[in-house]
Amino acid sequence: MIIKPSKRTGAQKKFWIILFVFVFIAELTGIQLKNGTIQFVCKPLLMATLIMYFLSQTKIRKINLKKWILAALFFSWLGDVLLLFQERNSFFFLLGLSAFLIAHIFYIIFFNSIRLLENIKSNLWFLLIIVIYYSVLITILSPWLGDMKLPVRIYGIVISFMFMLAMHMLFIKNKTTGRWMVVGALLFVISDSVLAINKFYQSFEAAGIIIMLTYGLAQLFITEGAIRYIRSINSN
Repeated sequence: MIIKPSKRTGAQKKFWIILFVFVFIAELTGIQLKNGTIQFVCKPLLMATLIMYFLSQTKIRKINLKKWILAALFFSWLGDVLLLFQERNSFFFLLGLSAFLIAHIFYIIFFNSIRLLENIKSNLWFLLIIVIYYSVLITILSPWLGDMKLPVRIYGIVISFMFMLAMHMLFIKNKTTGRWMVVGALLFVISDSVLAINKFYQSFEAAGIIIMLTYGLAQLFITEGAIRYIRSINSN
């Protein structure tokens, strides 16, 4: 059973998307201007807005998949908040990293649940891709990680596994929906890779903008893909 969106649902979608874009642009502006106040206000609102967008578009769908996206977005929000304080105490970086690690675990559960629902077999080529990515990144970063070597390696394994499962979304019946999620997962990997390189290996001026731009789009694309998938399947 496919439920067509009502006019009210369409209006809510426009409202939350417009609000997200406004907050997103404001956050990018704050980064460019190096304005901590703008970033402190806007960054926590990004995931909060996406959570409301997701809820508004899936509220009549009682399906198990919803809770995994909501959990991933919540822990992403928590990670965003914790990282706001990393300059005051480096321990907040570790806490933020842990929150995002948990978020990725929920994304892993979400993508794997879809893989099982769609009867998609595991693809070893995808495993090879993420092994190459992980090996290259960790080889570059390892000499510079110091006490963060173990946490960063664990985080790298988790996000790599998330991306591997996301790539299986290319084989779901709704190809457009699958591409939304795959592109979102890829942008997440790019964002975290740039963050790691900037923090541990070599900092560069445009890093902040690149990290936030790819991160914001990543979360939006995954959320949009999740909404489209949930809306397309039987909601009983």
